[in-house]
Amino acid sequence: MLDRLPVEIVERIVAKIPDTDLIAASKVDSVWWQEVRQEAYKRWKNYATTIGHVQALGKPFEKGNIDWISFEDVNDFYKRWIDRLTEDQLYIMEKMLRNGMVVDPQERETIEHALSEQRWGGDPWGLDWKWNEWTQQE
Repeated sequence: MLDRLPVEIVERIVAKIPDTDLIAASKVDSVWWQEVRQEAYKRWKNYATTIGHVQALGKPFEKGNIDWISFEDVNDFYKRWIDRLTEDQLYIMEKMLRNGMVVDPQERETIEHALSEQRWGGDPWGLDWKWNEWTQQE
């Protein structure tokens, strides 16, 4: 029955599917596969954009005019937030790669590198979280 739905309905359904179940929906038929692929790319882009916005939110704390207690709280919060967004983004990217949804060789290489960095405990996007030099001094 799902393979007989109009594309507009499939788009709406796919948009509501959580990340963890998204790729499984691509198994219905080729229309669903295409819609899931488009939605996965959209979510990948949204995660990247959100990570950029979160990084921008941390810019005022680079100036050095902050209370240390506030800095520690904010730093921990932003680090956890970025880590979670990165995990979610990498999850989508890996599922896309494993299910043949990534055809561009450069995108494949980017995903493989990011996944390798994550597996080895690295920072896949090179965010490094050093707010500035004075925060790293003991």
